[in-house]
Amino acid sequence: MDKCLLSVDWDYFIYTRNYCGSYIESNRSLVDLWYKRYIQAKARGEDIRKAFLLSADVDGFWAKIKEYFKFADNIRILISDSHALSYQMAVENNCKSVYLFDAHADLGYGGLSSLNFEVNCSNWLGKLLKDKHIQEAHIFYSPYTIEKPEHFKQMNSIYNIRYRKFDELDDNCAEVSAIHICRSGAWTPPWLDGRFYQFVNALGLPYETMNCPERKWDPEHLRLSDQIIYLMA
Repeated sequence: MDKCLLSVDWDYFIYTRNYCGSYIESNRSLVDLWYKRYIQAKARGEDIRKAFLLSADVDGFWAKIKEYFKFADNIRILISDSHALSYQMAVENNCKSVYLFDAHADLGYGGLSSLNFEVNCSNWLGKLLKDKHIQEAHIFYSPYTIEKPEHFKQMNSIYNIRYRKFDELDDNCAEVSAIHICRSGAWTPPWLDGRFYQFVNALGLPYETMNCPERKWDPEHLRLSDQIIYLMA
């Protein structure tokens, strides 16, 4: 049975109406921009936390995954902030396919030319296909995504990419030799980090953490000087 990488982005479970967009992964976008959004929303009389809802599906996700996927005895599990590490995980574990649960396809945005850039959080899956490290990609879009498969017509015509739904799975899935769970902190709010780690621990298997810094979120004790700095972010 061929090996596969199971790649899960935390934003798969998060619904937001007002804060969709493309962001650069950096220390500034992990914390500073969230404080900026908080301060700006508060000035409008809004509570930014109400703009982000966590799906109830998060609680039953792993049970459902285990119904259809067989986990290798020596499975490797990695937690990180950036999704770009899925490229490395797939290569190092000799995976021939990727099963991605995400609000974004991460095939590369801007057509085939986007696959000429170095591996990053927005093109890692497309790069795995282009570099022939994997033979197929199975994408399970979040119910809250604004993306559509037709946004990737060029890549869909060249590579073996399938857009699937959970209820289409059967027990013939490839063996999972590696799992990557990414927080995607530029897109997911820091006040949900506690729930993120609850989700990770619910898998019930040992894991390693790489480049996933703790985010301290304490807006109630912001000084005026802090607010000025964050508003300049």
